[in-house]
Amino acid sequence: MTINVGVLTAGGDTPGLNAALRGLGKSAEYRYDLQLVGFYDGFRGLLQDRCILLDESALSGILTLGGTILGTSRDKPRKMIVGGKYQDMRDAMVETYNKHHLDVLVCMGGGGTQKNAFSLMEKGLNVLTLPKTIDNDIANTDVTLGFDTALGIATDAIDRLHSTAHSHHRIIIVEVMGHNAGWLALGAGVAGGADVILIPEIPFDPDKIAQAIMERSRSGKHFSIVAVSEGAMSIHDHKHENELKEEITLAENKKEKAKAKEALEAFYTGQSGKTMRLAQELESLTGLEARVTILGYVQRGGTPSARDRLLGSQLGGAAAALISEGVNGAMVAVKGQEMKPVPLKSVVNKLRTVPTDHIWVDTARRVGTCLGD
Repeated sequence: MTINVGVLTAGGDTPGLNAALRGLGKSAEYRYDLQLVGFYDGFRGLLQDRCILLDESALSGILTLGGTILGTSRDKPRKMIVGGKYQDMRDAMVETYNKHHLDVLVCMGGGGTQKNAFSLMEKGLNVLTLPKTIDNDIANTDVTLGFDTALGIATDAIDRLHSTAHSHHRIIIVEVMGHNAGWLALGAGVAGGADVILIPEIPFDPDKIAQAIMERSRSGKHFSIVAVSEGAMSIHDHKHENELKEEITLAENKKEKAKAKEALEAFYTGQSGKTMRLAQELESLTGLEARVTILGYVQRGGTPSARDRLLGSQLGGAAAALISEGVNGAMVAVKGQEMKPVPLKSVVNKLRTVPTDHIWVDTARRVGTCLGD
C-alpha cells in the first residue's frame, strides 16, 4: 500500500537540502512505495496548502543546487503571524495533513525546526525530521547537513585574507556564523591557520589576545588572523550575562522577572557590533591596524560540497527506509557511519556545543593558537 509523505524545509537555507530531497524522493521512487508531496516555504506552506508533487521531474537535476527548491521560512506553528497578530495555527496544519491523507510529515531543519516539528507531534501528527544547519549545533547527531560546505567556505575566506593581512601588517578579524556554538569558527580557524580563535564556549580576555598578537610581532610576524564566532563573548560580558540570567531565576514576582528579562534582552541587543568593538580594542592595545570581515550569509550559499551531497543523499534515503518501516516521532541522526533514528524528544531544546576538551580545541592549542583564555 502506498504511503503518503509530506515534506518541507524550514529555517535558514542550507547547502545539501536539495540533495536530501532528491535522496528521499529517488528512494521513494525506486525502492519504497512512497508518494511525496512537498510544501513550499516551510510551515507557512503547510498552513496555506501550497504544495507540489515531488516526482521524478521535480527532483531531476537538483543534486548540485544550493538552497532548497521548496523554499523556506522561519514561521513557528505555535506562534505564526496571521491577520496581523500571532496565532497558534497547528490545528489548521493538521487539517492540511489530513486533507492530503498523509501518513507522515518530514521536516528538514535546524534546532527551531526540530522544536516546531515536535509541537506538531503533540497535535497527533506522525513526524520525522532531518538535521540541517551550518552551525552544527543540533543535539544527538554527530554532524548536520550544510556544515561541511560552510566550513569549506569559511576556511577559504581565511586563506584569502592571509595575503592582505601579511601585505599590510594588519590584524584581520574574521567573524564566522554559528550562533552560540563554536564549531564553524573553530574548524575553519584551525584549517585556515588562524592565529587567534574565539568561540562562545571559551570566554576571552582581550588582553590575552593582544599579548599573543604582540608576541607574534616581536618574533617578526607583523600580522595576525583572528577567527571569531558570532556568539563569542569576553569574560566580562559572559559574567554579566550569567548575572542577568541569575536575576531572572531569583525574581520573586512576575514584575521583577519581566524587568530582568528586559535587561537580558537589552544586553543581547547591545552585543550587536561587538566584533567591531573588539577590533577597536585590539588596535588600542597593540598599536596595529585592525580590519573586520563579516562573512555572513555567504557561508550558507552556493553549491554544496561533495560531502554534503553525500550526506544529504544518505539522510534522505535513510528517511525513506524508516518511513517504510513505520518509524516516526524521531530525527534521522548521523551516528558514526550509520543513519539512525533518535527520539525527537531527545533533540528539542538542546544545544550541541563544543566541549572545551574536544580534539579540535586540543589541536588548536598544540599548534600555538590563542583561544583568548
